[in-house]
Amino acid sequence: MNKPTLVVMAAGLGSRFGGCKQMTPVDDAGQVIIDYTIYDALRAGFGRIVCVIKPEMEADFRAAIGDRIAPHADLQYAHQKLDMLPEGYSVPEGRTKPWGTGHAVLCAAGAIDGPFAVVNADDFYGRGAIQVAHDFLAAPHAPNEHAMVAYRVENTLTENGSVSRGVCEAKDGLLAGVVERTAIVPREGGAAFLEDGKETFLPAGTPVSMNLWAFQHSMLDELRARFSKYLDENLPVNPMKCEYFLPLVPNAIIREGTGSVHMLTTDERWFGVTYRDDLAAVQRALAEKRAAGEYPEELWA
Repeated sequence: MNKPTLVVMAAGLGSRFGGCKQMTPVDDAGQVIIDYTIYDALRAGFGRIVCVIKPEMEADFRAAIGDRIAPHADLQYAHQKLDMLPEGYSVPEGRTKPWGTGHAVLCAAGAIDGPFAVVNADDFYGRGAIQVAHDFLAAPHAPNEHAMVAYRVENTLTENGSVSRGVCEAKDGLLAGVVERTAIVPREGGAAFLEDGKETFLPAGTPVSMNLWAFQHSMLDELRARFSKYLDENLPVNPMKCEYFLPLVPNAIIREGTGSVHMLTTDERWFGVTYRDDLAAVQRALAEKRAAGEYPEELWA
């Protein structure tokens, strides 16, 4: 079996952060969060690394990140473009917004030749979580048997604002569904989300999704087959902003009973730059990990 592939979704605009956060250094060596994720992936045993970017980003991305990683990895690029649509569909006039994370993965399909994991470019997942995803993919599973690595909600928060997380429901170790909750904030003993003016408590240990998925190759067929239906249902009502989010498809598979998604778990702590003020906290956390010997000062030296 081919070594699993890691797909890094890096085409986001970083609007809340106030710039291209994917290329913002998080240490004195000029390394960014993607460096750490790819370093962890290679240590875990992943083979190919596919970075999904916008075409206009490629030169800057290569100069800022790719060129130092390329000597150490099978690093490839996939472009997420608005006109990459199923036959018979066209981009609505005036639309500039990307089609979402499910579409991003489809744009990488040509570079994926076996099981694969998916991560966000601006999230630090931790070595343990990346290892869990790899080990699932490296073991024998049915073609419709997938997985997601869930975090404890209290390990995924920021003090600088609210976050959106997919709150997971599980039964017998299998994911039963993911419900997107916005405006999640820290609370004593866990977290809470705000909805319709009402606050709902999420106790510590509540599993949430950080978009760390482990898929068999067949997930590409599922994403491709369901994209046209999604467009048929959503283009007429929201042509400028509808997005084909990646969790929609695993949720559909679970609901229909046509596949399963194992809910793997990790005690790793998430770090990310959702807001510009998060950057200092990420830098401190990674400095502590380097001081503890978890990472070298220069990952690619």
